[in-house]
Amino acid sequence: MTPSNTTSPGTMPSGMTTSIRRAGPQDLDALTVLFDAYRRFYGQPADLARARDWLRTRMRFGESVVLIAERGGVAAGFTQLYPMFSSVRTARTWILNDLFVADDARRAGVARALLDAAAQYARDDGAAGISLETSDDNAPARALYRAAGWHEDATQWYSLALTPPL
Repeated sequence: MTPSNTTSPGTMPSGMTTSIRRAGPQDLDALTVLFDAYRRFYGQPADLARARDWLRTRMRFGESVVLIAERGGVAAGFTQLYPMFSSVRTARTWILNDLFVADDARRAGVARALLDAAAQYARDDGAAGISLETSDDNAPARALYRAAGWHEDATQWYSLALTPPL
């Protein structure tokens, strides 16, 4: 399958089941297209080479776990998990950093299936928890997370953007 076919309109008939599995090197072409679309959704310029290199490096060195969703043998979405650790709980945790579903596979339960699979992966790994972050104005995502049993924490995250020294 060529990358251009992985998210073409009309490839995801309704009523099709979604399968989720851990992605491997054989999925890199399909994931690259999805990951590049995900980055573009967040205002980044299209850059397939950069997307491929990022995914390949994370997967090669075990720096992330990527779960891929397929419908009818076609890549429909993915989620990427990064390991973290809680000093207070003295346990591993996971952060669900990326979740994306191709346009033609939306509203078919793919995002929910990916969320559930990510949670199960963390459970099977013996993790103490899994977390994610989204913006306050992302009402559809927040509704999905609540429906999947996720809770909005009362804590407030802070961030500090670091720029390379001149």
